[in-house]
Amino acid sequence: MAIRTLIVDDEPHALEIIKKYAVNVPEIEIVDTCNNALKALQLVQHTKIDLVFLDIKMPGLTGTDLIRGLKTPPMIIFTTAYQEYAIDGFELNAIDYLLKPVPLERFLRAIDKVMQFINGDKNRRHLKEPEGLATAAPTHFLYLRIERQLVKVDTRDILWIESVKDYIKVVTTDKTFQTKQKISVAEKLLPIGEFMRIHRSFIIPVNKTDAYHPNYMIIAGNKIPIGRNYKLACSHKFNPGTDLL
Repeated sequence: MAIRTLIVDDEPHALEIIKKYAVNVPEIEIVDTCNNALKALQLVQHTKIDLVFLDIKMPGLTGTDLIRGLKTPPMIIFTTAYQEYAIDGFELNAIDYLLKPVPLERFLRAIDKVMQFINGDKNRRHLKEPEGLATAAPTHFLYLRIERQLVKVDTRDILWIESVKDYIKVVTTDKTFQTKQKISVAEKLLPIGEFMRIHRSFIIPVNKTDAYHPNYMIIAGNKIPIGRNYKLACSHKFNPGTDLL
């Protein structure tokens, strides 16, 4: 699935940053870039565009004015250096709102929201289908910067994530990835409710636990330690109604 994407910004440096990030996301197809909203308006009206990264404060026509002028706007991610425009952005049903300079992890969170939105539309369509047809579960990916490229990891394949100094190890069913990133950043990029921090250095998928002990979890034959500050939450999650041993 290619998400046909337009990047609009009158600041060349800001435009290049978004383009640099976007070109490494396999699902994104960059259709064009432009530095003003009038050209963007023409492109959106005459070309199939699924997603627009759109600066708000531009000379002539602003980004918000552009969206208000469209009958059926594409998905929008606003980019701006001015936080006071956030309310306008969300009133226009933007997928996300990025403050410049945009960090990579914040960009990836915005892409995750786009994927959730697309999957949500698919699920709504499935609900209208006749009974008996299987409904596909939304797919969620974690993007890891490895050797100057973004590697897409299906979160359903993750066994655990481990923090090692300034790096994290993402252990999957068939491969281990290592990237320079804080575990707290990775935690924010994971689907809510499907993963749990059980130690300052470990995150696990809750549906892949084979056994629970007050001091550790067993996943695929491996003992994952439970930190002292996480024991109560783990007990409530995996052994509800029972006191800690």
